[in-house]
Amino acid sequence: MARKFFENRLSGRVKKATDWLDRRIRMAPGKSWIFPHGLIALLVGLLGVKNVLPLLEQIHIIRHSLAAFGPAEDFAHLPGIFHLPGGISRTLIGLVQILMSLGLLLRSRMAWTAVLLMTALTVGVDLTQHPIPPLSLVLAAGLLATLLFFRKTFDQSSLATGTFFSLLSILLLMGYGVFGSFLLGKGFAPPIGSLTTALYFAVITITTVGYGDIVPKTDDARIFVVSLVLFGIIVFSASLSAVLVPLINERIRKALLPEKTMADRKNHTILIGTGSLARSTYRELVERKMPVTLIVPAPFSDPPFEGCDQVIGDPADGEVLKKAGILEAQAIISLLDEDAENAFIVLAARDTGSKAKTVVSVRSRTNFTRIRTVSPDMILAPDIIGGELIAMALNDEKINGEDFFRKALFMDKRIKDL
Repeated sequence: MARKFFENRLSGRVKKATDWLDRRIRMAPGKSWIFPHGLIALLVGLLGVKNVLPLLEQIHIIRHSLAAFGPAEDFAHLPGIFHLPGGISRTLIGLVQILMSLGLLLRSRMAWTAVLLMTALTVGVDLTQHPIPPLSLVLAAGLLATLLFFRKTFDQSSLATGTFFSLLSILLLMGYGVFGSFLLGKGFAPPIGSLTTALYFAVITITTVGYGDIVPKTDDARIFVVSLVLFGIIVFSASLSAVLVPLINERIRKALLPEKTMADRKNHTILIGTGSLARSTYRELVERKMPVTLIVPAPFSDPPFEGCDQVIGDPADGEVLKKAGILEAQAIISLLDEDAENAFIVLAARDTGSKAKTVVSVRSRTNFTRIRTVSPDMILAPDIIGGELIAMALNDEKINGEDFFRKALFMDKRIKDL
């Protein structure tokens, strides 16, 4: 029995680790990670690759050109990629799209904003070309409409995610500034002939300090500097919003809607799960005026959980359970789809020293015996018992209500007090 217990515990931990990425991508229980933000992220990533491919195809030409002739004075002396309509702009837009497609998978609001700005910029670049590229314009306009239509889907403003993508955007902007300044080095006075000088000029320009010791003297260099300043304003504004907005929102939420303290959570029931059984259980508990605290990995407001007391975190984490008031709770009900996770939650609750009654669901007949090794007070097995009930009814077997109820709910004697 001890060996099975540790084997089950180890396999459960491995399963939790492999499911971590899936939970991060979902960001909300019960929501698909494929539609719509998964498909939008894929589309944005493919468009980004399409925009970057021309540069990748000619990167060796650029390298040999720089080695042979050094920095150029204008775009006319640069390789073919820069002669394409909006070539350098499309390359930068493509890099941003590839990076931000990862943020769209996490439903990041900051990534959505960045992609929206880049898509609008793509439409602007296409409209300035002669002739106007119809396919590119239609794709960009369609993506812009799609982003606006599904704007409510991208509602995550995690501080960690925002900070990560802000740093990526700033690094990408710096690369654009250094690379562009060095390529057009002869278009400045004095000329920019080294990467160190290009880095200095890019930083001074992006931060809008402008000492005036290096100035653009050709039209192409001036256009590049204007684009660098505009991109800098956009990136830094979006980055500040991505970092500051979550902090401000959290302060406002705590000020206007202070979270319940552990002292307020007494003699309540902790519910884990958002499936159909959990929803029905929540409704029944609320109708009986029983206080309920829901533990979910991300804020969840689907019916009937609108406005319910929620604690965000991993329900198998002892600290999260303590935050939910496990030491003062009368019961903890775990109704997740994974039987192993339900068992781990029971063990985590016991590790906190809680005396709360434990109720778990089990879907697999094989796992039923394993779940019993953690000694929950009640085991719900609706899938197993449902099949047996159907077979008994079809076979005209007499069903004793009390005996069947006892069989349907494997219970400890203490559960009668629940």
